[in-house]
Amino acid sequence: MSPVRSVHLWSALPTPLTGELQIDERSLERTLQSSIDAGVTGLFLGGTCGEGPWLPDRERIRLVRTAARFAQGRLKLAVQVSDNSGPRILDNIRAAQDAGADYGIIAPPLSMMNATEERVLDLYRSAITKSPLPMGLYDLGRGRAFAIPGERLRDIYLLPNLTLIKDSSADPERRKLALAIRAERPELRLFCGDEFNSLEYLEAGYDGLMLGGAVVTAPMLVRMIALLQAGHRAEAQAVEQEMVALLRGIYGGKALACWLTGLKYALVVQGLFATTASFLEYPLTPECRTFIDRHFAKQPGVGLAGRVPATG
Repeated sequence: MSPVRSVHLWSALPTPLTGELQIDERSLERTLQSSIDAGVTGLFLGGTCGEGPWLPDRERIRLVRTAARFAQGRLKLAVQVSDNSGPRILDNIRAAQDAGADYGIIAPPLSMMNATEERVLDLYRSAITKSPLPMGLYDLGRGRAFAIPGERLRDIYLLPNLTLIKDSSADPERRKLALAIRAERPELRLFCGDEFNSLEYLEAGYDGLMLGGAVVTAPMLVRMIALLQAGHRAEAQAVEQEMVALLRGIYGGKALACWLTGLKYALVVQGLFATTASFLEYPLTPECRTFIDRHFAKQPGVGLAGRVPATG
């Protein structure tokens, strides 16, 4: 087990939306303040959990601009800029930079024609090399279309302008490679994106966590990190198990039946979001709703009475 380094806690933030599927700026500001208070140091905006691939361009930029205006340097801001061609990615990066982003993050594109291995690599390579912002890579693993093959990850990880990795691959071999490259490039920051197995990544030597569930679990994550750094591994593991159970309840079990809607409903219950509106329209099952209501009814300062509606 590697010694636990200084750990950076980032939230891969869900995006608060109005019933008309526009950015809810007041809910965003409440959520950002809550994240700052909880010890979060950075935000990943417009990722999968943030519905970036589905947001209209104007709303994605409004999301970044509002976050930058409110955070005023108190949070680092990374924005997903993925697209289907190098020029489109670079346009997204420049727009994110103008809106106040500190980093761009590229994930596998949703669509790509003639997707040979070399063309996929060139897409990542050109965007990272030409970007005016420092770049991150969102590694979703081998199972995703247009992912970088494991044996070619090294080519991308060694690019000087690549500064951070969000590793959601749950792949020990890709983790091993990332750690090996970090040994060669100590400035490269490795973030675990697997919220059901984050302790293992920190023990392996990752620099931080970048998790969708952190918007709800940040206080637990801060406690888990502190226990691990103090050498209390068993207690840290107990906190992780408690946190995983909470997320499973919010998301609707291992099948993630309620995934994003459950997470947004938890934020409604806490008074942070005004609606559960999303582009992805996961259901909110009675089981998820009951679990969330019961859990947060027990939390100090979180009352269910008078909360805003969960839809529209």
